[in-house]
Amino acid sequence: MSIKITFPGNKKVDAHINGFTIHTDQAVSGGGDGTAPSPFEHFLASLGTCAGIYIKGFCDSRGLSTDGIVIEQKIEYDQARQRIGKVILDIQMPPDFPEKYRGSLINTANLCAVKKYLQDPFEIETYTSEKVSEELTINN
Repeated sequence: MSIKITFPGNKKVDAHINGFTIHTDQAVSGGGDGTAPSPFEHFLASLGTCAGIYIKGFCDSRGLSTDGIVIEQKIEYDQARQRIGKVILDIQMPPDFPEKYRGSLINTANLCAVKKYLQDPFEIETYTSEKVSEELTINN
């Protein structure tokens, strides 16, 4: 798999993957235009959306509706370490959601691949190379 990263202007940085473009920007207070979530905000959102797709699959396989289910992702900041200390996923369900599946939804959300990779991270290697003279084609 390859993801191409481009720089469309100011503080914008885009990722091109599988025919899609993920737009990022910085807040106006950080010198950006505030036109898209920051890369770190995308990273954080991937936790909740990953849990969400696992919950969607669980519900679909049991014929349960996801109408009215909302995952509220809360971020607790650790002042001492100057970083995020905890991410909380609050799975909010409608009153008519079957009680017997509530615990299973928590277990299912915890199967999220993003969470698993954070718990046992992969290696990240960074280096430079000469750019190949081919032109990047991007579909927006």
